[in-house]
Amino acid sequence: MEKIKVGIIGTGNISGIYLQNGSKFDSMQVVACADLDVERAKAKAEEHGIKGYSVDELLADPDIQMVINLTIPQAHASVNLRALEAGKHVYVEKPFAVTREEGLAVLELARKKGLYAGSAPDTFLGGGIQTSIKLIEDGWIGTPIGATAFMVGGGHESWHPAPEFYYQHGGGPMFDMGPYYLTALVAMLGPINRVTGSARISFPERTITSQPKYGQKVQVEVPTHIAGVMDFASGAIGTLLTSFDVKGGSRLPCIEVYGSVGTMQVPDPNGFGGPIYINRPGQKEWKEIPLAHGYSENARGVGAADMAKAILTGRKPRVSGELAFHVLEAMHGFHDASEQGVHYKMKSSCERPAPLPLGLQPFCLD
Repeated sequence: MEKIKVGIIGTGNISGIYLQNGSKFDSMQVVACADLDVERAKAKAEEHGIKGYSVDELLADPDIQMVINLTIPQAHASVNLRALEAGKHVYVEKPFAVTREEGLAVLELARKKGLYAGSAPDTFLGGGIQTSIKLIEDGWIGTPIGATAFMVGGGHESWHPAPEFYYQHGGGPMFDMGPYYLTALVAMLGPINRVTGSARISFPERTITSQPKYGQKVQVEVPTHIAGVMDFASGAIGTLLTSFDVKGGSRLPCIEVYGSVGTMQVPDPNGFGGPIYINRPGQKEWKEIPLAHGYSENARGVGAADMAKAILTGRKPRVSGELAFHVLEAMHGFHDASEQGVHYKMKSSCERPAPLPLGLQPFCLD
């Protein structure tokens, strides 16, 4: 079967799993990589038996049909725009862009060019969330009424070698981890109508206690504790808490969905697998539900492969730019609502991504 030829821009740490998984899928083949540090790109290319390019060289290669953009968030939109201008489809790591204006510019150019633009996270295509979606659709908990989602921790300065970004504009717990949770919620419950919330900077200055920057101070520019409420178009009401300020740990679940006849505990949306539990009236104990779908291990790249399959077949990609922009707008909406003391009415919407079919062979999407 024909495969879409893919080039990766950005050869940092996350590129390894994309290069490892990329050419295993039935829809795409990674043929080149590029980086601002051309020597690093060539070293990574040699390791994986592909071409090592400068960014300009990769974008000029007529054989490359799609770009996987793994640059830093501040460069996401500019690299996406360059790839689209070069006539290539583009799939980018989360977030889709830093600002709503940048995200809209990417969507508009993709439409003008007749190209696809999509974004991670693709963890919602894993067995954990996909099985959760099927359980909802099959009525195991009845009609969804609400959901809660919690991503709380003490921050990155105690373990990350370069944690400064996480406290600068474009960072923070909402933009770092919010895409995983919001994408999973939209995949299960559909698009969001409006959001509100409260946000604060609890510690204006952070001290790095990890190596190699031990003792350096970080000035915090973005909210680090955000509590939000979402009204879904379906009528369900969701609560989302993201925080880098929880120093004593937590026992909160990642996600719970509440239905008219039961409750479902959903796995960590930052992973592909994980256990699912359901409890209904009359049950004495929570029941673990086996996963009905594959991709339960680290399958990063499955979203890019889904986009490649969409290019080949003409169907809509599950990791669409419209979904990614909807999530980006919601994240900004929580901050806006807190600053202005209002409900933020969403301007965008999106289709709920089509579930993966049952019984897929490994590394297949349809």
